[in-house]
Amino acid sequence: MSSPPPGRTRRVDLVRLREKLPANVADALRRYERHLALERDLSPHTVRAYLGDVVALLGHIAGDSPERADIGAVDLASLRAWLAAQRNAGASRTTMARRAAAARTFTAWAVREGLLAQDPGPRLAAPRPHRTLPSVLRADQASEAMAAVSSGATEGDPVALRDQAVVELLYATGVRVAELCGLDLDDVDYSLRVIRVLGKGGRERTIPFGIPAERALRRWLDEGRKDLVTPYSPAALFLGARGGRIDQRAVRRLVHEVVAVVPDAPDIGPHGLRHSAATHLLEGGADLRTVQELLGHATLATTQLYTHVTVERLKAIHDRTHPRS
Repeated sequence: MSSPPPGRTRRVDLVRLREKLPANVADALRRYERHLALERDLSPHTVRAYLGDVVALLGHIAGDSPERADIGAVDLASLRAWLAAQRNAGASRTTMARRAAAARTFTAWAVREGLLAQDPGPRLAAPRPHRTLPSVLRADQASEAMAAVSSGATEGDPVALRDQAVVELLYATGVRVAELCGLDLDDVDYSLRVIRVLGKGGRERTIPFGIPAERALRRWLDEGRKDLVTPYSPAALFLGARGGRIDQRAVRRLVHEVVAVVPDAPDIGPHGLRHSAATHLLEGGADLRTVQELLGHATLATTQLYTHVTVERLKAIHDRTHPRS
């Protein structure tokens, strides 16, 4: 029998640890969870990660006696010791940076709630995460991927029509997979050819899409969706095979399968299509601020990562083609 993956093992351990915490700490964590979900409007995944980090922090401080855990014991020394333990256990720079951010968010909240006298969070230094260059499709590879998914829809199978519309819209708009799966029918404005999405932090934005995506969407809605809809189907733009809202895992699997048929293309998922869309926009002359708005990045620094991608691609072309490179 194979052992469970490390991520699942850690989640199980954190659940057990949380169950052993004293009642007053458990109550504080429930209030903190509501704060993250309702006041900060963070995604369920982020709430779960931040809460798990705080539970791990309190468990580290309490040692072998989690039933004696005390939020008041959180100070700069204990935060540094916790991060040092993460580093010694082999945690990546990205993971440590996330956990430090979770700790700072928690200590700031704890001070406001009167659970800590002083906030040690601002003095907690953590390594910056590595900013790796994302894998992207070339423009010709993206065209081949769109052609591949289009050929699958020629016979009018409803799932194939949906898949074509999904892939076309992902590449046309650069939306996140969660944003795409959350789209409803009335989020599409065909007169302006735009979609309205609800992004991270509850921020809404409007994104244009092109004629190929419009054609794929209209065909899916006119010919395909009616064959998947049931009396219990939501008003979702994209439906799964059983009539419910399409699942993110199904979209990820679809994109991997489509890209796999393109010769020499990197193995990418929906986020890779998002990277590709941003890169092709910049290569086509779009400015950073426009791309930032389209992608829904909170800061321009995140969008600037794509400028490195385009520079690396230009250097590669130069090295390959210039006689004195």
